[in-house]
Amino acid sequence: MKVGLFFGSFNPIHVGHMVIANHMLEFTDLEKIWFVVSPQNPLKNKTSLLNEKHRLHLVTLAIGDTNKYKASNIEFKLPQPSYTINTLTHLQEKFPQHQFALIMGTDNLKSFKKWKNYEEILKNYELYVYPRIDADGGELKTHKKVKLVNAPLMEISSTAIRAGIKEKKDMRYFMPDEVWQYIKGMHFYAK
Repeated sequence: MKVGLFFGSFNPIHVGHMVIANHMLEFTDLEKIWFVVSPQNPLKNKTSLLNEKHRLHLVTLAIGDTNKYKASNIEFKLPQPSYTINTLTHLQEKFPQHQFALIMGTDNLKSFKKWKNYEEILKNYELYVYPRIDADGGELKTHKKVKLVNAPLMEISSTAIRAGIKEKKDMRYFMPDEVWQYIKGMHFYAK
């Protein structure tokens, strides 16, 4: 089975993430999408992150009973900070029957050479890349392991959603309803 790994902080998960995941499932050869919730991205400040268990729960709420999606906490059990190469190695050992691929935006592709052991990732895994505003993907966009996917261009960001909630704006339509209700009920991002 070909599984697309959609890594992210998902702080919080929003409709942009869901649209990209849905597009990858319907318009590529990926058969399942695993949302891999990252406890700590080495390039992000950890203090701005909602607790990882809450972010995982928000992803679980967002995907509902769709069996082609999975919320994964695999990185919670691995050494931190999380490096994609370590996660891929662990997953390949644990699930040798699956063929894994990475899902990322052109912004991440552009900075991909900064990733730990990026050459090894490119050698062993395909990258399914969706468009992001002001990022063309850089020199790696023509690499044989890179598949540029003409997915919808999404301008929604978790940062903007958090800021809107903090400013007491109604952000309900930026995320699945169950996610919004949970965030509102728990008063997440309000301070």
